[in-house]
Amino acid sequence: MSTNKNEKKNIALTSVLAAIFLTSFKLIVGLLTRSLGILSEALHSALDLVAAVVTYFAVRISDKPADYDHNFGHGKIENISALIETLLLFLTCIWIIYEAINRLVTGNMHIEITPWSYAVVIISIIIDFSRSRALHRVAKKYDSQALEADALHFKTDIWSSAVVLLGLVAASFHYQIADALAALMVAMIVLSVSYRLGKKSFDALVDKAPDGIIEQVAIIVSDIKEVFQFHDIRVREAGNTKFIELNIHVEKSLSVEQAHDIASNVEETIQQKITNSKVLVHFEPEESTVN
Repeated sequence: MSTNKNEKKNIALTSVLAAIFLTSFKLIVGLLTRSLGILSEALHSALDLVAAVVTYFAVRISDKPADYDHNFGHGKIENISALIETLLLFLTCIWIIYEAINRLVTGNMHIEITPWSYAVVIISIIIDFSRSRALHRVAKKYDSQALEADALHFKTDIWSSAVVLLGLVAASFHYQIADALAALMVAMIVLSVSYRLGKKSFDALVDKAPDGIIEQVAIIVSDIKEVFQFHDIRVREAGNTKFIELNIHVEKSLSVEQAHDIASNVEETIQQKITNSKVLVHFEPEESTVN
């Protein structure tokens, strides 16, 4: 467990460092060139930095074991972290859209195109690509929603930076309006990602059953011959842990110990086939229908 926690913590820390570098680089170049596209990217990266810091602390806390005050562990911290990232992304969009529309209306769109304008965007794409792949790999390995959200942040930056790059190319050919339009496209991309992140984190916080898990549990239990029938499957998610409860019916003539062994077998089978799951099974007696 400590190895898992260290890997998650280390990948989150490298994301913080990458976000610090990108934010600083974009802000300096954006102020020098007055490019709204690059400044919008700087703000995007600044909020990514805040999100990366939140993620770093979230993965440190979420892996703590259950205690007296937190009977189901600390996994919800990851879901809260992902929701905070969503809110930060929405704030990004509000500023970008406001500035882009203001420049389009006032016509104040003059920007200076320099080699640094292209350099900051291209370097950003390279770093974002590297970070998103690394974060996605660890997020998938440990089923971490916080790291998944962080990976999606960096992946979004790749597309938004590509849009800004196109805007800079167009502006270098005296199509200055392209920079503001590129910023609006960045905002649309960010809004799309924000919605997906927000929905997933909100669903976990309100204990919505993860898609497909109830059906998966039903298939697993159906294959256990000692179980006559089952019902009331309930699933909730906290961080990367899925808490599963269900009722099963077993032969009435069985001893309590035998029935308990069947229930334990059901729990172990589900936990083997559904990663990061904790299962609780209640058994009830039923008359055998076998002649």
